[in-house]
Amino acid sequence: MRTVLVTGPGGAGRTTVAAATAQAAARAGLRTLLVSADAVPGIPTGTEPVEVTDGLRYARIDSGAHFRDELVALQDRASGVLGLLGANRLDAEELTELPGSAQFALLHTLHRAAGGDWSQDGTDVLVVDLPPLYEALAVLALPEQLRRYLRRLLPQERQAARALRPVLAQLAGVPAPAQWLYEAAARKDTELAAVQALIEDESTTVRLVAEPGTAAEDTLRTARTGLALQGLRVDALVATRVLPRHSSDPWFAGLAAQQEKCLDHWSQEWAPGTLREAAHLGHDPRGLDDLALLGGLAPDDRTSGRADDPWWIEDTRAPDTSGEPADGTLVWCLPLPGAGKEDVKLVRRGDELLLTVGPFHRIVRLESGLRRCTVSGAALTDGVLRVRFTPDPALWPRTR
Repeated sequence: MRTVLVTGPGGAGRTTVAAATAQAAARAGLRTLLVSADAVPGIPTGTEPVEVTDGLRYARIDSGAHFRDELVALQDRASGVLGLLGANRLDAEELTELPGSAQFALLHTLHRAAGGDWSQDGTDVLVVDLPPLYEALAVLALPEQLRRYLRRLLPQERQAARALRPVLAQLAGVPAPAQWLYEAAARKDTELAAVQALIEDESTTVRLVAEPGTAAEDTLRTARTGLALQGLRVDALVATRVLPRHSSDPWFAGLAAQQEKCLDHWSQEWAPGTLREAAHLGHDPRGLDDLALLGGLAPDDRTSGRADDPWWIEDTRAPDTSGEPADGTLVWCLPLPGAGKEDVKLVRRGDELLLTVGPFHRIVRLESGLRRCTVSGAALTDGVLRVRFTPDPALWPRTR
């Protein structure tokens, strides 16, 4: 399944471009599912996929309903503990959605589309209308972060056998975690793993939407680094509300000239073929016919080139058949376009690398080969962070 994640600075027509992308894919003969938390003019809404046109379905994310369902289900699973505490249950009708629930509703919807009940419908293209750019980056990083928290707080390999828990509870003086807690964590980890696999899949790309201007230019430059840190590829930068370049009106011509200057900068900063333009319609899109006028938004298999590809490893070691660690290093490469040396902080802790690039942060678990190495240096050159790993003789495999 081809997945297109659509985001951009707020107010740039992100939802419109997502809907136009989905419509273009459906017109190309692909079974397409559009997912959004916002209503699209001219398209019927529903929390389950609703058929819009031949080959195009749309599902709207209802974060309030998801919050209520999750909290009611949690009360059901913890009914024994709540009963001992004398707690009064909360009914669904009295629950008010809390801040942050929209992000978890989005992840749940992605799970349904990727590995849940919606995946059985044979979708060729999934188009996801994400929140504004910085919020979208935080949401896309959540599955990996939450799975790490679950592994640290409730490690499955350390949970005591059911028969021993009463004894352990008496010895420790505190009650052992209930089995339902481990089961709930395992279910959540499975769901998050499916979403993480969808985000990291090589057929998943990000489509950025921005109106040409100075503010959007600065935002995109910063966010480009965050996208690279998460290993996300950009398939297109869609410039929206582009004005005609020639006009006899001086005021109108001045605005068009400012847009053209910004578009020239974008065409130079981004890989060839990445920039696409969506003309200003003179009014807000009001239906499918207006979406079709935007044109040129059908997803394809192009990516924005090597600079936005996920990480790779360069093996600089000399060939050695003796089984001893060879001279040289393994170089772990991470493209970080737009990052400066002063923005990058790197710390190794055990089997993980803690990466901070400007306002963005990520903890990466090292591959097995790199875990048996020591970090011997790092450098940011030509927009690529290269971390040098030297094989540790005490840990590297040997042959007699």
